[in-house]
Amino acid sequence: MKPMKFAVATLSLVVLFVSCKKSSEKKTNTDVITEASWKFDNATANGIDVSSLLKSCQTDNVLTFSSNGNGMVDEGATKCDSSDPQTNPFTWNFASNETVLHVSTVLFTGGSSDFTVVTLTDTQLVLSQNVTVSGSMQNVVVTFKH
Repeated sequence: MKPMKFAVATLSLVVLFVSCKKSSEKKTNTDVITEASWKFDNATANGIDVSSLLKSCQTDNVLTFSSNGNGMVDEGATKCDSSDPQTNPFTWNFASNETVLHVSTVLFTGGSSDFTVVTLTDTQLVLSQNVTVSGSMQNVVVTFKH
């Protein structure tokens, strides 16, 4: 009977260790950015919070990235121009070892279609870009969240 108890105990330990093993697969930036849609959280220009200066028709937009390289900007509940479509498609890809996000459209007036990826986690996407505002170059950092 003792050998049977020992075998059951050993088998139980093996099952416990195997079931608790963490996945060794690390998510890629593509995996993370495409998991869910992104909503505006805050923005800074040259280190100064400018979130309150943005219109609600800009901050209620939702960005969705698909793993096939397509994306969509949903204008949210309010549009800056009522004649604008509710959704605007774009294409996207990572460049420079996934440190640059390229989108096929300019998302910010005065900006370009390339963003430096500052942070990309399961809950936060932080992008930076140099934007020309009133004739001067500003480093704009925009934070999105799920």
